Amino acid sequence: MEMILRQNDAADWVYKGEGAANLVLAYIGSSPTFAGKVIRIQKAANNCDWCLNGKSFLTTHEMLLWRDDKELISSPKKEYLEQLYITQVMSPLLGPKHVDAGIRVLVSREFLECVEKNLICQRPAWRVDAAKVDTSHESVLLLNDHSLFPDGIGKGNACISVEIKPKCGFIPTSRFITERNAIKRRISRFRMHQVLKLRQKEISEFSEYDPLDLFSESKDKICKAIKALYATPQNNLRVFLNGSLVFGGLGGGTDSTSIATGQAFEEALKGVIQAEDGLRTSSFIKLVAEAIYNSRVLDRVLDVQKLDNLDIEGAIHAYYNIISQSCTVCKELDKERVSLRRTSLHSISLEESLNIVKDYLIAATAKDCSLMISFIPKEEIDLGSSYNYISLESTNQSFYYKAYFLDLDLKPLKKMEEYYELDKKIVTSYLQAVKTEHEEDKCLGCQYLCKHILKYITVLRRYF
Repeated sequence: MEMILRQNDAADWVYKGEGAANLVLAYIGSSPTFAGKVIRIQKAANNCDWCLNGKSFLTTHEMLLWRDDKELISSPKKEYLEQLYITQVMSPLLGPKHVDAGIRVLVSREFLECVEKNLICQRPAWRVDAAKVDTSHESVLLLNDHSLFPDGIGKGNACISVEIKPKCGFIPTSRFITERNAIKRRISRFRMHQVLKLRQKEISEFSEYDPLDLFSESKDKICKAIKALYATPQNNLRVFLNGSLVFGGLGGGTDSTSIATGQAFEEALKGVIQAEDGLRTSSFIKLVAEAIYNSRVLDRVLDVQKLDNLDIEGAIHAYYNIISQSCTVCKELDKERVSLRRTSLHSISLEESLNIVKDYLIAATAKDCSLMISFIPKEEIDLGSSYNYISLESTNQSFYYKAYFLDLDLKPLKKMEEYYELDKKIVTSYLQAVKTEHEEDKCLGCQYLCKHILKYITVLRRYF
């Protein structure tokens, strides 16, 4: 008999978090079918009508872009396309061991409408203003709750899970990066984006986190990255204890970690990390760093991110080749740069353009995905070779762990234009901030010099 979630089932699903495209709900009911599961429900932008009525969202150009993936382009609706993209594209690249494609479960419109009503008070206000539950869909994606171990493994033992949004872990070297944007070859995208977010009041404090540290081969740098994420979680770090959030924001970011928040987290770790008060958090950070370092789980993410080998400044030209429109980017550039790009990119074949843009969009998924690592104490549990384990020397403990990638959404082709515009804003904002800081330093230097010149003149006047 086919499963279907109806209106009276809505009360069994509670808010666990959300991203830009989906809401995540955890099951709290009594059905063994859904125990330890979550569902991903797609959202619809409040100011957008394109996704209504569940129609296919692939454009003609997108059908061309993904033409080699027959199942993907034959998908009648966006909701099925989401799962197929994970199965057909991302899972082979990131490794099936770390990807859960889930299964589709039918839902009634009344179920989705009831969920929307139930969650309205639990979601961050800015998320509610931006998007709502897309009630036009006929199904949702059912997945394992990766903040827990499956099938009751370790039941009775505390399970601690950390969700990290790593962001882009490499510095681009593309020859298509213009000289005015050469700063991109020295400073990570995340660090530069912080300046724009601060200016736009999306964050209230600059984060010291740098993805280059997290993706490095140095255990010390990885630990440094986790410490920075803990100090300023924003939307990049969350921690769950037995499936319940104990650190970080539910549907949005949190800024710097306060003393009270730090103390509460230290207390939450009491049943997991066997250390004295004040030392559990630092031990937990070491545990996460150890798992990332030993598993090298981020290596494959980095490989996929590096499919973007031309940077948006190169890929955008291939995009205009595909949609057969005059390149607006070339119009912005001076004649010398226009000539370079027309000969090198606007003269390539359609096949080459499709490959460039396809790789860029796949890389964009990898740059925006999340990593969930879950731990349970190894003591008194023997899982054989089913799971890897690591040792935490500071507490003399061992933990089984598992790692999964989440939020592997397909990026629409149209976003290429948004990516290019955002890139410009990020670089411009960062360069302006650097210039302002330099001018302020120069001004302070002048003030210091003038102060001492006046002092010197005062001394001279005593003698003349």
